Amino acid sequence: MYCISSFARQQTNEHESFSTSEDLKIIATEVQYDQALEQLIFSIQVKGTAGQTTPITYGKLDGAPVLGYVFPTTLSPIDVGFSATTGIVALAITSHPDFDDTPLWDENSNMNYTDDGIIWHPHWVILQEDKRVPGGFSVKQFSKGDSSIKLPPTNPGMPMFMDSPGYSVLKKENYIKVLVPKSRINNKTQFSFDAVTAYMQVNTSKKDIPMLGVYSVYSIASTNLSLPYTVTIK
Repeated sequence: MYCISSFARQQTNEHESFSTSEDLKIIATEVQYDQALEQLIFSIQVKGTAGQTTPITYGKLDGAPVLGYVFPTTLSPIDVGFSATTGIVALAITSHPDFDDTPLWDENSNMNYTDDGIIWHPHWVILQEDKRVPGGFSVKQFSKGDSSIKLPPTNPGMPMFMDSPGYSVLKKENYIKVLVPKSRINNKTQFSFDAVTAYMQVNTSKKDIPMLGVYSVYSIASTNLSLPYTVTIK
């Protein structure tokens, strides 16, 4: 029991400490379309150093912490390779040291494809409102074996609307950016979006809470998740 309660205290203290980190305080966001390169550049600017704060290892998957810089968008699930469903299509840049959910990508370039979950990397997810968790959202799940659900071939094999697309993530000073080829989002270059920093947590043991829920939102670019921003053209 000591180990369990010790882990719980560590998790709570870490969770609370993130709320004061300037690395997670958003001061600006932008999605720019580069016509010459046919790339969309998703960008978040923070008060501190972007990506410097990462979770401490929890020691197991069940309860594992996840930090994210997240772009909720008005894109359609079909635009990013999912079958049609309800929810918010979001591009999430995440860090989580306890597991690796990008089996096709070697983010730390050490020829081991299973040890780099802590390296900031992108996911497409479908978010849904979920009052079972304090942050009010979770990644949408589905039943294993449901043949009506379609995921991109780069998905990590979890029963959630999640993809691991392998886009490049760039960190420099107070900016974190993701480079997204236009062809990978159904050639869409006009949509609305917002930017959020959040703490999420994995659950593999309790049926009454989601597999990946949002437990705290630290900063919202628009302050109210109204998705007021639009793509600029370069």
